[in-house]
Amino acid sequence: MTDLVIPQLSLVALIGASGSGKSTFAGRHFGPYEVISSDFCRGLVSGDENDQAATSDAFDVLYYIAGKRLAAGRLTVVDATNVQPEARRKLVELARAHDVLPVAIVLDLPEKLCLERNAARPDRAFGAHVVRRQREQLRRSLRGLAREGFRKTHVLRSAEEVDAAHIVRERLPNDFRHETGPFDVIGDVHGCRAELESLLDKLGYAIARDGTGRAVDAAHPAGRTAVFVGDLVDRGPDSPGVLRLVMGMVTAGHALAVPGNHENKLVRALSGRNVQVTHGLAETLEQLAGETDEFRKQVEVFARDLVSHLVLDGGRLVVAHAGLPEAYHGRASARVRGFALYGDTTGETDEFGLPVRYPWANDYRGAATVLYGHTPVPAPEWVNNTLCLDTGCVFGGRLTALRYPEKEVVSVDAERVWYAPVKPFPAVAQRLPDVLDITDVLGKRIVETRHLGRVTVGEDNAAGALEVMSRFAIDPGRLLYLPPTMAPCATSARPDRLEHPAEAFAAYRSDGVSEVICEEKHMGSRAVALVRRDEGGALYTRTGRPFFAPALTASLLDRLRAAIAAAGLWDELGTGWLLLDCELLPWSAKAGELLRGQYAAVGAAARAALPAAVAALETAQAAGLDVAALLERTSARADNARAFTDAYRVYCWPTDGLEGVQLAPFQVLASEGSTYHDRDHGWHLAIADRLVEAAPELIRTTRRLVVDTTDPQSSAAGAAWWEELTAAGGEGMVVKPLANLVRGRHGPVQPGIKVRGREYLRIIYGPDYTEPANLERLRQRSLGRKRSLALREYALGLEALERAAAGEPLWRIHEPVFAVLALESEPVDPRL
Repeated sequence: MTDLVIPQLSLVALIGASGSGKSTFAGRHFGPYEVISSDFCRGLVSGDENDQAATSDAFDVLYYIAGKRLAAGRLTVVDATNVQPEARRKLVELARAHDVLPVAIVLDLPEKLCLERNAARPDRAFGAHVVRRQREQLRRSLRGLAREGFRKTHVLRSAEEVDAAHIVRERLPNDFRHETGPFDVIGDVHGCRAELESLLDKLGYAIARDGTGRAVDAAHPAGRTAVFVGDLVDRGPDSPGVLRLVMGMVTAGHALAVPGNHENKLVRALSGRNVQVTHGLAETLEQLAGETDEFRKQVEVFARDLVSHLVLDGGRLVVAHAGLPEAYHGRASARVRGFALYGDTTGETDEFGLPVRYPWANDYRGAATVLYGHTPVPAPEWVNNTLCLDTGCVFGGRLTALRYPEKEVVSVDAERVWYAPVKPFPAVAQRLPDVLDITDVLGKRIVETRHLGRVTVGEDNAAGALEVMSRFAIDPGRLLYLPPTMAPCATSARPDRLEHPAEAFAAYRSDGVSEVICEEKHMGSRAVALVRRDEGGALYTRTGRPFFAPALTASLLDRLRAAIAAAGLWDELGTGWLLLDCELLPWSAKAGELLRGQYAAVGAAARAALPAAVAALETAQAAGLDVAALLERTSARADNARAFTDAYRVYCWPTDGLEGVQLAPFQVLASEGSTYHDRDHGWHLAIADRLVEAAPELIRTTRRLVVDTTDPQSSAAGAAWWEELTAAGGEGMVVKPLANLVRGRHGPVQPGIKVRGREYLRIIYGPDYTEPANLERLRQRSLGRKRSLALREYALGLEALERAAAGEPLWRIHEPVFAVLALESEPVDPRL
């Protein structure tokens, strides 16, 4: 076998005369969707693969499809003769436009063999002169393929060589997706060796020294890997010392590095090229003059071989010296390397004569975290999932690292100002972790979430949420999470039901979720309880408002705190605070005004007017008037009104202070250092049961039933249980994946689907919703927007919990919390 090595992401041009076996070769070595054939494209546009008149249109289609594949980061093989320089030039241009490497695989087979193969195919009616001309064009081109821009060229000259060929796909030099960390990404060092050693020591690395005491390596006992963002040299007091240490770490496998623009210039200087000795290069060359020729050569090779950027952790982390837009991640071209080294500028200069850099991070919307340096900042600040780690150590600032994936910033102060900057370096203005800034939430916002990628919040939505948050919500310092809206089940086709569990079970079954848990839906209000072990906390609604006055809230939290202690949860979970998802009962404790002003008013008016109307119609009928149809309809409406009143009354019972108030916790959301969406719902409800045992007068249990969605008998039992709950006046149930957070092909599946009972829906849709005409109209309800909203809010909620558990600054936690509230103002039918 002969290995033909090609990059995993590349544009492969098959080159050869008709009959050389390109299509057979492509079908043997590449996937069916990786190959784009000119013959196939000709057939697409004309219906005949051999219609040469359609060639121009066919290649337009070919280039379009190839461009879309390359834009998506997929290997693309072009199966055409490609013997003309013009055809190859377009392919090289296409590869460059998408920053991938063009590769040529040439099938230079004997003319006789090509002619024999064509003769065996009745659709190949052209003469031998066509093959001869194609082979002549190919022969004239072979030596110049590299000059045309092809980075790799493989030439096969016989059928035996073709049969022995074996395609080997190699990772691009920047592809380190298999390296998953954890990492310590370190900003621009600029020759500040002492500060680098201090930072490595603070990060927990053990520094190894040679016989003269010079640092030559550093390793972390927990196996962490340091990643340097470039600009190791220039301006500082000991660039050789920094290089010796970093080169030793990279050689030993303890570190990775990308080049900075200063390394790029140093390589050119060491190789004897004419460069301007400015911006600290003179100091570095002077320091290197005291080293051996061997060391200087090692520096040159090391810096020259560094790749432009690194794609790490399965593509979730990108490190580049000057940053990198998403379109360039994992690509290879001079344009990508140029941006990674120098960034982009507006073409202007500031008052100090320095280029004005384009703020690419402001427009970044990628899923990968991008860490970079190059432009010194007083303190690192997250911008759209990017972070600049150059905090101006050589200018008297700090040397900074980010622990990844923890996202913890670690810094050491510069020992002194080593180099006076042309532009004054601003003093450190570290943002206080608990200080919120209104600009964080104004305008259109895009929030990066771990579980669903980017979630967009519109400007109008943000404005509405800002008013609610500023006027009605509790202190943001205690508002760590807002629960998401919940998706309704698909509309039932049953004649007397709008919702039924069968649709919820079918939805999860189609998502590959076989085991679900059905939880009783309490007749209360969604509540979040933040309980601190010592004192304090909060109890608030799903829009962040307090349920009770401060004194009542404190009293309820004291009782809940005691129940948590009695259940042994503080020590078991190792935490000083606990966040619980609950229902607060009765509904009237929160919605008393709504009940009196809306539901009770409707019920009272109907009960007063309709019986009188029925009596009048009965009198008219007795008098011989034909009012039977109207009487039947009015009697039905009177019955519906009574059912409407009975439906909402079960949600109300008298309370006096906290007397009569109950909490039904059903999920442990987070605690100090931990979130719990990876624990199944059985675990969560077992915790709730322990709280019930500790405080039965305060805590109410949540009844539940596990159902196998693939077993008709189990599903029928789940539906029967729902019928029992709703027949007894219950609201219904929530169906959830038993495993809790479950991912499908496109992200998380719905965390819960609510299935509400027939009589509860009477409260939502009105007394007469069960009338056949009304029910038929309601079956046309659109659920897509509500389901999308539920998933987006769920992802934002998880993001807030993970940030809170990790101890991130309040403004970082507040970002997804605020976004949940903002999304609540989206135009979605509130009855769903």
